[in-house]
Amino acid sequence: MNKTQKNEFYQRYEASTHRLGRAGTLGAIALLLAVPLAMGWVLGAAPDWPAFGVGFAQVALIYWTSGVVEFLVYAPMLGSGASYLTFITGNAVNLKLPCAVNAREICDTQVGTPENDIVSTLSVATSSLVTTLVLAVGVLCLVPLRPVLENPALAPAFNNVIPALFGALAFKYFSKSLKLAAAPLAFMCLLFVLVPSLIGSVSFLILVSGGMAIGIAWWMYRTGRLH
Repeated sequence: MNKTQKNEFYQRYEASTHRLGRAGTLGAIALLLAVPLAMGWVLGAAPDWPAFGVGFAQVALIYWTSGVVEFLVYAPMLGSGASYLTFITGNAVNLKLPCAVNAREICDTQVGTPENDIVSTLSVATSSLVTTLVLAVGVLCLVPLRPVLENPALAPAFNNVIPALFGALAFKYFSKSLKLAAAPLAFMCLLFVLVPSLIGSVSFLILVSGGMAIGIAWWMYRTGRLH
């Protein structure tokens, strides 16, 4: 297969990915809305729609920024297929993005290439299937393991699973360029210590820290300090 044939094949693949991704996204939204609406119809109960509209608008004002920022940050890294799967199945930062980045490093692909798009899609799809399987096993074992999971001695461990996960992942990437990561990391740590309430605005602050890193990288590049 020559280069022209590869480009034509990838264009067909990309078109089918967007077609299936849009259909899957609309289907997922429909299913999410169908459950509460069906329960309300069966039970003969309905929400106060004016109050619902006011509440929805208040929540949307908070989360629309997060949604836009996550799309702008994650989509270029994941590619089209992996982005659809990630936004449908969730756990973008905790699970899907690390899987895609790790797969990219293993396969030595570059962001923005067809190869990286395919590798990311396969890694995110595998992650979604494994997550579903693990959740199914967890639900089945929830009752037998309840005494163990509710043991007070294990509570500190469960409370620190996410920080431990992100700490290990972050060190791997920070260590590659400590000079570039030091300032954004120090600024964000200080900000969260001084204003703990901002922890709930992590998605927005990702854009701020990313902008800082890009600015510092540009300055280091212009001054010849980036190696």
